Amino acid sequence: MKQSPQFPFDIPFLTEMGVEFLSMENGRAQVALNLGPQHMNSWQVTHGGVSMTLLDVVMSLAGRSLDPDSRAGVTIEMKTSFLQPGGKPGHRLIASGHAFHRSTTMCFCEGELYDGDKLVAKAMGTFKYIKRLDAAAKLST
Repeated sequence: MKQSPQFPFDIPFLTEMGVEFLSMENGRAQVALNLGPQHMNSWQVTHGGVSMTLLDVVMSLAGRSLDPDSRAGVTIEMKTSFLQPGGKPGHRLIASGHAFHRSTTMCFCEGELYDGDKLVAKAMGTFKYIKRLDAAAKLST
C-alpha cells in the first residue's frame, strides 16, 4: 500500500479530523478525507463545516506553495457554494486548490470538493501571507 506524503506543517486539528495531505506545489494543492460517522450532520451526510475546512486548508496550502518564506496563509475572506450533499461514511472526499493571483502579502485562491465524480462544493478565498519571523514575534508577545 502506497503511503501518502506527510503534511508539511503541524496542524493538530487536521490530524484529529483525519485529513490526508496529497500534494502542494506550483500554486496547487490537494487533500483528502475518508469519511466516518464523526464527519456527519444530523441528516447523515458530510457536515458543512467539514467541507469548508477541507476547502479552506487546500486553498491556503495552494497559496503557501508560492511563497517559501510564509509561515502561514491566514484566511481573510472565504465564500463557499454548496452544490449538493457531501458524502456518507465510507466515501472519500478530495479537495483541490488553485492560487490564481498573488501580491506580496496576499493570495487569491479557488477550491473544489469532490465526492467521487460529484462536485460537492466550490469556494473562493483570500489569504494573507504571514512571514516566519513576523509570526514568531507576534506569537511570543
